[in-house]
Amino acid sequence: MIVACWSVKGGVGTTVVAAGTALSSSERRGWPVLLVDLAGDLPYCLGVADQTGSGVAEWSSTGPMVPADALSRLCRPVAPALELLTRGSGPLAEERADLFVQLLAESGRTVVVDCGRIEDSAFASTVAARAHRSLLVTRLCGLALRRATRAPLRPSGVVVVREPGRAMSARDVENVLHAPVVAELSLDPAVARAVDAGLFVARRPRSFSAAVDAVTGRVA
Repeated sequence: MIVACWSVKGGVGTTVVAAGTALSSSERRGWPVLLVDLAGDLPYCLGVADQTGSGVAEWSSTGPMVPADALSRLCRPVAPALELLTRGSGPLAEERADLFVQLLAESGRTVVVDCGRIEDSAFASTVAARAHRSLLVTRLCGLALRRATRAPLRPSGVVVVREPGRAMSARDVENVLHAPVVAELSLDPAVARAVDAGLFVARRPRSFSAAVDAVTGRVA
């Protein structure tokens, strides 16, 4: 099972949603989970040191002779039953995206991918399009929804981040995008404090964890 989290506008919380979804799956359901970073921010979000070695970018640039198990060698544990595959440095070679998805699907575990803003990477856009569950992360923002209707792919579900003062509702999102809202998260300063302190893995707010559980329940 591959779950891809993506956005059409920066700063909406895609990385935090992807990290929370992976952690929830590994902790509450006991599934082995691989968390894949195609945007570059997951090490910071998880409070782990940036990996200076190879990642997805280096794998994608090595050509067709790379061993089939090369990706698994690049993963590192970050929590019980959870491993992280970092982005690495340099461009992501679009022509390797289909093989990348195939290898993830054959890994035998739940895979959660932070695709970031899909307009920034054709590689990430391909992964989001081919994932078993393709989740758009968005705030209740008219501009974000307008961009989403022009995106090159349609989500299978939407994660809504609520913030004070917005008149739009989850039902509005569903009517515009013709996709179900699978979870609603409140814009919580406690989440930002946990990330900034490097404590997101151990001290996620309970309200956030409960909301993300709805994501893992709908994608199971």
